[in-house]
Amino acid sequence: MGGGPFEVVLATTNAHKLREIRQMLEGSRFEVLSLADLPPVPEVVEDGDTFRANADKKARSLATRFGRVTIADDSGIEVDALDGAPGVYSARFAGVEGSEADEANNKLLLERLEDVPAPRRTARFRCALAIVRADGQARYTDGAVEGSIATAPRGRGGFGYDPLFLVEGDPAGRTMAELSDDEKNAISHRGRALRSLLPLLRGLVDLSDESV
Repeated sequence: MGGGPFEVVLATTNAHKLREIRQMLEGSRFEVLSLADLPPVPEVVEDGDTFRANADKKARSLATRFGRVTIADDSGIEVDALDGAPGVYSARFAGVEGSEADEANNKLLLERLEDVPAPRRTARFRCALAIVRADGQARYTDGAVEGSIATAPRGRGGFGYDPLFLVEGDPAGRTMAELSDDEKNAISHRGRALRSLLPLLRGLVDLSDESV
């Protein structure tokens, strides 16, 4: 295939996730396509009981459909005072879809923690990443970041629960949404998982073989 780019599919239409992964692979031979760049496909039902199971199911289904190496992630927030909820249900915690989901999810989380004192509001973001070839070969990685839940949203960056997630050890006591993109990528659950992405991709894909 010469020295040209090698296209891989990211199993999402989420522009934030796409930007993060493209930033992580910048300067490499890999070119990331999102589902928005490809023909429409039925939504993969995320019915696994772990983040890895959901990531694997998405990546495996789309790798088979498109005949391309596919990257999928599943991520969410675990709140200790809620026995690890919302966990794998993070994206649909409030039962709302579309552009209003983030606000609804954050609102519900604050309601559930209304009477919980700061020392008991500990939480973590988790991310599981699956990379699957069309022939079924796969690699996995994951990442986590510890923190706690604020009493009100702060910051305009990020997405999802970022405005509520106080990053453990941040000297300024900032939420994830108050970090710059570079700062977030350096410490986030997805950033930590993605640091293994390039070597895993290189191990899974032989760039000298166009048939892979």
